[in-house]
Amino acid sequence: MSKKIASFGEVMMRLEVPGYGLLSQGSTLNYSFSGTGVNVASALSRYGHRGYMITTLPDNPLGDAALSYLQKLGINMSLAQRGGCYIGSYFLENGFGARPSRVTYTNRLESSFNTADGALYSFTEIADKMDAITFCGITLAMNDNVRGQMKQLAAAVKNKGGKVVFDCNYRPSLWGKNGYEAARPHYEEMLQLADIVLMNEKDALHVLGMQSQAEARKEQLLELIPQVAKAYHIAVIAGTQRTIHPDNTHSLLGYIYREQAFSFADANRFAVYDRIGAGDAFTSGIVHGVLEQLASGEIIAFAVAAGMLAHTVAGDTPMANVHDINQAAAYAMNQTVRDIER
Repeated sequence: MSKKIASFGEVMMRLEVPGYGLLSQGSTLNYSFSGTGVNVASALSRYGHRGYMITTLPDNPLGDAALSYLQKLGINMSLAQRGGCYIGSYFLENGFGARPSRVTYTNRLESSFNTADGALYSFTEIADKMDAITFCGITLAMNDNVRGQMKQLAAAVKNKGGKVVFDCNYRPSLWGKNGYEAARPHYEEMLQLADIVLMNEKDALHVLGMQSQAEARKEQLLELIPQVAKAYHIAVIAGTQRTIHPDNTHSLLGYIYREQAFSFADANRFAVYDRIGAGDAFTSGIVHGVLEQLASGEIIAFAVAAGMLAHTVAGDTPMANVHDINQAAAYAMNQTVRDIER
């Protein structure tokens, strides 16, 4: 059944060096618009839900271009506000072989979203209309103004009985010196408001400062995630563990913890065309599965397949629909590769 799901966050301009060149080599850039909230809202729209974006875009031709682009992605922009002059952006240099991809952010703090007055948004009215709302740690890292808006909106949705989704998405470069200590109280507040959380054992260890005697990542996960769920009264926690193989193929182990039990799913080893945004595809799969009241095994298989497929298309935004993802999940389960569809 179709749900109304909104994402609160910044719309960013992606400026990509063509091919595998460096910024110091190139003379042209390809641009598009994205962001964690954009990617999740767009993916959920492809799954048959109504995805909305709560944001502020500049009131100029740059904002017009972003608005047009997001509408083409199937996102309902009726909750977006206009004001200011700037949009956050990042430059992407695609990695190759031993050289990893590199993202360089610019103009974030001055963007229309990050300087917007919270009075622009009618949080109570939004909470009345939405079945769920998604937030991420990247937005949480911006400034106290944005953090206050996140917490106010999350509390309003929670009070109205909607689902609050929080993707931890910790980025060291955004929090600066002593970042874990600076971030921890804000993460704890969001976790106390959240119903669905995206995280793994690294977030528990470093952001929340928890301890584990286990050495293997999966053992740490099994020990720490139930503790997080109990401490913050979280109904669903999900996440991935990525393995990068010597031949530069990747694989994902996905998990979901709900009703005091774990379910796991693996993706086949796969080649990576564009990695950015794959975590948002996984998030959208979890949100879709929970809201559709699927079984835990079905949810995590769907989410892992969504994440895997997102690695195969250019750009941040997931492009697969439910049929595509279910097919990919079936092939992953049987460890087979799909042939050309004719």
